[in-house]
Amino acid sequence: MPADVQTVVSYEAGQDAFWICRALQARHIECYVVDPASIPVERHQRRAKTDRLDVIKLVINLRAWLRSERDRMHVIHVPSPEDEASRHLMRERGQLQKEVLQHRDRMRKLLATLGCWDEVDHRTFANRLERDEVRCHDGARLPRELRERLLHECERLAVVEQQLAALEKTRQTNVPALARQRRDALARLKGIGEVGASRLALELFWREFNNHRQVGACVGLVPQPYDSGESQIDQGISKQGNRRVRALLIEMAWTWLRYQPGSALAKWFDQRTQGTGPNRRARRIAIVAVAQRLAIALWRYLKDGVIPEGAHLKSA
Repeated sequence: MPADVQTVVSYEAGQDAFWICRALQARHIECYVVDPASIPVERHQRRAKTDRLDVIKLVINLRAWLRSERDRMHVIHVPSPEDEASRHLMRERGQLQKEVLQHRDRMRKLLATLGCWDEVDHRTFANRLERDEVRCHDGARLPRELRERLLHECERLAVVEQQLAALEKTRQTNVPALARQRRDALARLKGIGEVGASRLALELFWREFNNHRQVGACVGLVPQPYDSGESQIDQGISKQGNRRVRALLIEMAWTWLRYQPGSALAKWFDQRTQGTGPNRRARRIAIVAVAQRLAIALWRYLKDGVIPEGAHLKSA
């Protein structure tokens, strides 16, 4: 091809993540990562699907997208290598905490099969197990096979707890400087702790948003109506984007109501759920809207320094 021919490469986001895009851009090749779910497909009962047809459809949509037809597909914002790597700080922490609970819960269930209700949360349990002091419901000794399995579980639990403790010692200092500033700013608000602020700074606010609609769409908390003819159905939220951030914002919304009762968001929630009584479903629906508004308010707080209406900062 002539030297002035524009070369554009696109591929669907998947297990290979973004290293392909970075490698092509380093060679001065224009590249786009596409969300596979955003590519429209035929709605016939049976449709042909081959790699060749998929590539043809991807090329057609790419050419249309380059002609400014942005509704043909969604291009993913590629993070920098530093932003992508820093996410592992909080993700590994969550995984280690999950593994600790899994080991303890597995040991409780194994002991329950023999009517033993000893507490396994303390370190003394492993010592008592080694001295063969843990007994069944009738005072009998644990079977040898079960006792050995519990000892193995205790060893794996000790390794995970050691890794978690080592991570906690270095986690705060390993956060990048820009994310550390955003974390400290978020943690100044009542109802937001250091861990939640770090997760938001690393998982959500690493990228720049142009408006509040992009914030809501990124966390998947925007409504998805279905209005066709006489049929009007509320399909709930889109649940697109980062599921970790979405779950975190729901938890943070509940704590916001507790520690910021005088804020505008808390008053809005009280007005919407007033008179519902014990109807928990109405509260669960309203808390999703609070989470969406909270995400937008925190984005404005970090971007423009505007404190959410009625919110209070922590004392120095």
